Amino acid sequence: MSHVENELASQPECWNRAAELAASLSGTLPAAGERVAIVGCGTSLFMAQAAAALRESSGHGETDAFAASEFPTGRRYDRVVALTRSGTTTEVVELLAALRGRMPTTAVTADPDTPVMSAADDVVVLDFADEKSVVQTRFATTALTLLRAHFGLHSEAVVDDARDALAEPLPEWLVGCSQFTFLGRGWTVGLASEAALKMREAARSWTEAYPAMEYRHGPISISTRGTATWMIGDAPSGLADEVHATGAMWVAGGLDPLAELVRAQRLAVAVAAARGLNPDRPRHLTRSVILAGA
Repeated sequence: MSHVENELASQPECWNRAAELAASLSGTLPAAGERVAIVGCGTSLFMAQAAAALRESSGHGETDAFAASEFPTGRRYDRVVALTRSGTTTEVVELLAALRGRMPTTAVTADPDTPVMSAADDVVVLDFADEKSVVQTRFATTALTLLRAHFGLHSEAVVDDARDALAEPLPEWLVGCSQFTFLGRGWTVGLASEAALKMREAARSWTEAYPAMEYRHGPISISTRGTATWMIGDAPSGLADEVHATGAMWVAGGLDPLAELVRAQRLAVAVAAARGLNPDRPRHLTRSVILAGA
């Protein structure tokens, strides 16, 4: 069994631990009403987008998400939260250093022995969710669960859905599809983007992601026999019928959206296996991007 398979299977337990930890971090994570930015790179950027949309839509305060390299340094926030599994990503470490003394920062990381520990004002270490695989699964979802729990939006039902996502077999036809599109709405747009990234990284698949209402505005033109459109969260009225009319397959996300992401992670591993690929060794990727000379 690959590292990524072992790691994605451990997510329910990791989410429980993160939810318990969140209760002790009221002074470290953003307070209600604060103006907040959440930053990351790669998978962590998509988790930042999901967390920002979830926080703002639930009334906790204005929240933006940025790639660490694109943070608007002239803008003022009450707190900046950086998500970084490795704690070594150049863009994140440099941004935190640049913000020191200007605005409070919190880093959420998996490794306590990395530069981010001194770069951020506050640090939350999720070492129990660290990973051996280059492809992120459990750290990303555990970091998001930590924030969901902090916002008061996590429940045991979410963990139950994750267990179902791990136990239920994937449709046999799904692995054989030639193209995959993931759709989301609100906070699940970030999850859709992350699902697509997993398919690219682990299985080298032609995969795209869009806000669900945007799918009709051009992207649906690629839908045909042999393609699959996967909705994470509630679908817009009529969209499933429109996808079926193209000849494509429609996957309705009936579980909690974060549990649906677990199903997509499993799909990435299954497609990789069907194509003879090692999901632990994605092409051209390393565990952390550390830029020369940084």
